[in-house]
Amino acid sequence: MKSPDYTSSNIPSDFDIIIVGSGSAGLYAGLCLPEKYRVGLVTKGKLGTGSSKWAQGGIAAAMAPEDSPQLHLEDTLKAGVGLCERAAVEFMVENAPEAIASLLELGVAFDRKNNKLATTLEAAHSRSRVLHSQDTTGRAIVDILTARISERPNIQVLSYAFALSLWQNPETGRCQGISLLCQNQIRWLKANAVILATGGCGQIFAKTTNPSVSTGDGVALAWRARAAVRDLEFVQFHPTALSQPGVPHFLISEAVRGEGAHLVDGSGRRFAFDYHPKGELAPRDVVSRAIFNHLEKTAPDPATANVYLDLRAIAPDRVSYRFPNIIEKCKQWGVDVFSQPIPVAPAAHYWMGGVAVDLMNATSIPGLYAIGETASTGVHGANRLASNSLLECIVFAAQLLSLEVEPVSGRVGTAHHRVDSKVGESLTAFQGDWNGEIEILELVREKLPALMWHSAGICRTQSVLEEAISQVCSWRWKLADLEIGKYILNLSATDNIQFESDIASKQLKMAAETMNLLDLGYLILKSAAFRTESRGGHYRIDYPETAAAWEVHTVVEGDQIELFPVNAKKNHL
Repeated sequence: MKSPDYTSSNIPSDFDIIIVGSGSAGLYAGLCLPEKYRVGLVTKGKLGTGSSKWAQGGIAAAMAPEDSPQLHLEDTLKAGVGLCERAAVEFMVENAPEAIASLLELGVAFDRKNNKLATTLEAAHSRSRVLHSQDTTGRAIVDILTARISERPNIQVLSYAFALSLWQNPETGRCQGISLLCQNQIRWLKANAVILATGGCGQIFAKTTNPSVSTGDGVALAWRARAAVRDLEFVQFHPTALSQPGVPHFLISEAVRGEGAHLVDGSGRRFAFDYHPKGELAPRDVVSRAIFNHLEKTAPDPATANVYLDLRAIAPDRVSYRFPNIIEKCKQWGVDVFSQPIPVAPAAHYWMGGVAVDLMNATSIPGLYAIGETASTGVHGANRLASNSLLECIVFAAQLLSLEVEPVSGRVGTAHHRVDSKVGESLTAFQGDWNGEIEILELVREKLPALMWHSAGICRTQSVLEEAISQVCSWRWKLADLEIGKYILNLSATDNIQFESDIASKQLKMAAETMNLLDLGYLILKSAAFRTESRGGHYRIDYPETAAAWEVHTVVEGDQIELFPVNAKKNHL
């Protein structure tokens, strides 16, 4: 039986469990939840929207006889530079083979060699352990998960829907649902568990490999509900994103370098060895800084300059077999990988920080869970090891097999207020005000990514961070004082609202996304200014050394930052 795809006209008022996000984490979570539960799966676009589908390299798992979970553990801990939660990493690597077996059973077609699962080597891995499906592994996984979701009658997909806020019990603080903007309506949906799986916030930076939906909504919603968020200063910048004027920053997989591609400058020299003995196979943060520093030294305009990734060291038939999507995309944008190197530069790629969770995906708010890039499980530390992200999604989502919630009791009112009601009249007035405010919102949305790239990008300093914090705070106050900002911040669960046109609905979504990005910009900048050292994805020009005293997590609740020991038996959750 096919799962129904709901629109606003027939959305139920309650579910047992609501999942917000439809990348690999959200989709696999839906499949892992016991079928006795009525599940609502909320997605901003169509089903399967998110960064997971863009993942090229693969999924890491110690499957080969010469490999082991212990070696995978050691590589992950080393890449995480002292901030990995060891218990979480052990859990992930030990359950990796079972996760792969589950994906194979679902129908994911990983590449094979001599009837065995094929693997490749990626940077900072000591063994060849990255399973792949050509160079579109994420798409292969998401497509299968999407198909399986459609077969589950207990899962109701809410497409082109946007979560505006979490609904908490005013007495206990427990999460009991969400407010949802869908098809020109604001609906309050009740649930006894909400799972955030909205991915990262790459769109906060001017250069990113993330799709347009990656605006960090889940982390922003959780933080405003006063959930603990952790290690937000740690952002991974992928070293090799396509760098062509007017072209998206398409990711050129790390697997390309693992297969033997050379990273060269304009003169054809493999400069990365000037910065690390492993050259282009050093950890991602090292390679990104190597490119950044090399361009600072050699390019007239480092901000727009690039280096090159030369695939001609790899046998052409191997390139054709492993990277057909990269070949096609580069050809589409004027680069023939067989005859010329690919122009590349770093771009924001993955957020190590997120909503702090335990091994069962539970946040500090009862009834609220987070998985995937939205969560901070502790497996990535200060710098994610390549191809551990898809693995984290699958392994931790599988924990939801044991999730127990009480069925929802009671019903939320379903009456809709139209424009001829008292509420509708005020909405009509708001719509007029919103039309006048959209230019302000658009200007902030345009300027924020450039500010974040300049201040919280690959290299950071205290003075620039503090200037950026001041600017972001000014923008946050300005938007909160707009009529549309006040409307978003003062949503009430007493009514369901319907708009007569889609103009106000689109404006409301854009404003909510912008406010989410501003809140996250504030949190990233504040955390980056607070951590006066360099570690993993956080690099301070004014504090270039890694300090033992800073081998601690930064945890933010509200506006307060606290430090918590790594691997503590008792933590902030």
